Amino acid sequence: MHASSSHAPYAAVPEVSAGRLLSEPGSRTRSDFQRDRDRIIHSTAFRRLAHKTQVFVPHEGDHYRTRLTHSIEVGQLARALSRSLGLDEDLAEAVALAHDLGHTPFGHTGEDMLDAMMIEHGGFDHNAQTLRIVTKLERRYATFDGLNLTYETIEGLAKHNGPLRQKDGTPVPAYAARGIPKIFLEEDAVRSLGLDRYASAEAQSAALADDIAYNAHDLDDGLRAGLFSLTDCRDVPFLATLLDDVAQKHPGLDESRQIHELTRRLITRFVEDATEESRRRLHGLTSLDEVRDQSQAVVAFSASMAAAEKAIKAFLFSRMYRQRDMMRVREGAASVVRDLFQLFVARPETMAAEWSAASRAAAGPDAEHRRARLVCDYIAGMTDRYALAEHRRHFDATPELRYGARP
Repeated sequence: MHASSSHAPYAAVPEVSAGRLLSEPGSRTRSDFQRDRDRIIHSTAFRRLAHKTQVFVPHEGDHYRTRLTHSIEVGQLARALSRSLGLDEDLAEAVALAHDLGHTPFGHTGEDMLDAMMIEHGGFDHNAQTLRIVTKLERRYATFDGLNLTYETIEGLAKHNGPLRQKDGTPVPAYAARGIPKIFLEEDAVRSLGLDRYASAEAQSAALADDIAYNAHDLDDGLRAGLFSLTDCRDVPFLATLLDDVAQKHPGLDESRQIHELTRRLITRFVEDATEESRRRLHGLTSLDEVRDQSQAVVAFSASMAAAEKAIKAFLFSRMYRQRDMMRVREGAASVVRDLFQLFVARPETMAAEWSAASRAAAGPDAEHRRARLVCDYIAGMTDRYALAEHRRHFDATPELRYGARP
């Protein structure tokens, strides 16, 4: 396998892609990875991300992030990283734009509650749900379900957080207790995904871009919402250094511009560090297979920047994700998901027509499991506002999911 002149030797190259599960004629104007990206952008699941919570519910304010704006930001950062490393930018962008398709309404709160509701039916994992969407649940094309994406994009989505198996065949720690989700195993059986190996450097760029974007925009949103202050940010030495740089170069700057200068410096430092560290790790590698066979990720932060990133996450966890009002909103959102799940399992006829019909058609020894998974897929695909509207339609009281609202 040889890279084209515009790619590094370790890059994924569309001309020698492992291809699609169902063979299709090539495009005269786009590479296979560009077609993957375009299919993702035009999918129903991607459009729904505009009305799915990142941290704040969308009606909290027009300028806070949604899953859609987050995905676009991750795509931009993934392209930037890939460009600096000689990788295929289109593959990186495709994985980045699709990585959150499987998220439920109400962010991780919805995911946690669906997982609890599905505990006897294999649980719920948003990365696994992303794979279900792009391989099964999107129904747009005349000859196949899903999006029929290339192997490289599917591999990148399956291994968004790294290998799923250890070299001895046992699940990685994240899946040690409950096993690897079924959809990963099903796809691996159809076309070996190498679950004990890393994905391409392009997919790793998308994963690292996700971390950078998450920290930067949650810091931005949290500051603008007043959950914590710029002074509070000085508790993190890395952020204090950035704030000192802003103050030195722009004394007397108003707070709104200080926040923007802080977040743009954070992104720049993370991208520059990741580029330098990744070049070091990629040096001497001559093929995509060598990337996959490494014992660690090849696109990564340096040890010092990884420590800074961990400190920012810890700060956001305590000051934002576990803030009192935010916890109240989370509890209300969890109750909406729980109520809807229990209702649809008990009375599947209350779901939308096509979902109700699919539930009635489920038969055989695994019918209960299939019906539960149908309900799970139905709820996971909902936007925040649709889930709230459905709850109001079926229940007498629906929580007010708004930061600062009183119960």
